[in-house]
Amino acid sequence: MSNSRLLDNRGGRGVAPEFLVAPQLLDVVSPSGDRGGMVLGSGLKGEPLTISVLRSAPTRMVVVGGLYLARQIALRAMATGAWITVATGRPQAWQPVVRAAGTGPDGRPAPTVQLRRLSPVELPRPSEDAPLLVVHDGGHVPQELFPPRSPWQTTMYVLPYLHPQASGTANSADLVLLQRLPVGQAQLAAQIWRLPPQMAHQLTTLKDDQVIALGQNLWRPLRLVTTPGEQQILGAVRRGD
Repeated sequence: MSNSRLLDNRGGRGVAPEFLVAPQLLDVVSPSGDRGGMVLGSGLKGEPLTISVLRSAPTRMVVVGGLYLARQIALRAMATGAWITVATGRPQAWQPVVRAAGTGPDGRPAPTVQLRRLSPVELPRPSEDAPLLVVHDGGHVPQELFPPRSPWQTTMYVLPYLHPQASGTANSADLVLLQRLPVGQAQLAAQIWRLPPQMAHQLTTLKDDQVIALGQNLWRPLRLVTTPGEQQILGAVRRGD
């Protein structure tokens, strides 16, 4: 697992180029980081922490925990100009993200966010000007339906909880975002990522708005920051959904 150029607390590493979106969308959703990096949250001293979800390399992300965090990341990726494809068995849960994208000139939902079933489909062709975030919301043992194969495509696997059969997906991720885990799942996390006991214990004590960013040589606790616009779309920060 490699976190190279993925997370930074000053916007100096892991930033993507700028993407142009309507100012109204930025007002509703969330500010992006410097030069297109995505502000994920704040550090222990209140400093902003920025990640580059969309970059010039095929990228895998894993989110373990509630649906709230995955939808927040999708909103912020959309605010940087990304196209979003959500493969899910619970499309109603993603309707707030679809509505946030607005409508086109014909009054139909904007094509920026597309909901798909959990089956292989042809994806939009990603590019630097139109990066693609594929959200795989397929349960605790996801199938490899949409592997990132080209630059500017990121596939984010949404895991409601850790399962031994998901260890391959978890281990191949460039970045993992972990919310609070029960003791048994924290022990499984320790096995998957070879965590020392103190780190495994920390996973069981996280608050609803706390996340661990995990990667190669990376263990960064952070606090989620939600804007008023995001609260209108998703509600208050929470662990579950």
